[in-house]
Amino acid sequence: MSFLYNVFVFLHFLGWAIVLGGYLASLRSPGLYRGVFHGAATALVAGVVMFGLLEAGAVDTDFDRAKLTVKLLVALVITVLAFLAKRQGAKGDNGTGAVTPGLKHAIGGLTVVNMLVAVFWN
Repeated sequence: MSFLYNVFVFLHFLGWAIVLGGYLASLRSPGLYRGVFHGAATALVAGVVMFGLLEAGAVDTDFDRAKLTVKLLVALVITVLAFLAKRQGAKGDNGTGAVTPGLKHAIGGLTVVNMLVAVFWN
């Protein structure tokens, strides 16, 4: 089971890398890459599966439920914001139309916050 858990850890990291990379790559443009939503959804689903594996006892490790709950809520907010940005951008130039700057920067900021919680919350 630990191999399966590690596969989902990889997918989780990959999802957040797509979100942060897509945000950083689109800083100079008014739009946001559509892949940001897909990365956020991937990270969210992988995180939920990892949490389920931990709760089921499939992986022999200690974990902090409060930390994981905070990360889950932040990831859920990021995914919803990324979905809204995807829909807002779909109204313009072939799916890459302008997105409200506040929405775009909220996605980037919350992604960094989620990473900081993951690293520094002991």
